[in-house]
Amino acid sequence: MKKTVVIGASTNPERYAFKATQMLLQYGHEVVLYGLRAGQVSGNNIQTTLAHTDGVDTVTLYVSEKNQTAYIPFILALNPKRVIFNPGTESIYFQELCEKNGIEAAEACTLVLLSTNQY
Repeated sequence: MKKTVVIGASTNPERYAFKATQMLLQYGHEVVLYGLRAGQVSGNNIQTTLAHTDGVDTVTLYVSEKNQTAYIPFILALNPKRVIFNPGTESIYFQELCEKNGIEAAEACTLVLLSTNQY
């Protein structure tokens, strides 16, 4: 399964980041969660301090373009295979930066990718 970092994780069941985390776990993927507030989603801690993790396949974004700046160096250092820009997180600048660093930049919805077996 694909180790996935969720940026913008939330304990609020109404948030798409929460729904995506639940679905990723349901499909057997390992998750590493980062958010503004500590908490847990299905027993997985939401970290508020960025810490390197190895073996990341995918980073899925749930923060707007204006809030991505602080995460960009961290995400690039993870060297994931891809970054998913969920609806509302699109950033031409960051997408081009990903591609220049050999990271696939996908404008997609994690929930849709999972539910259609395209993840």
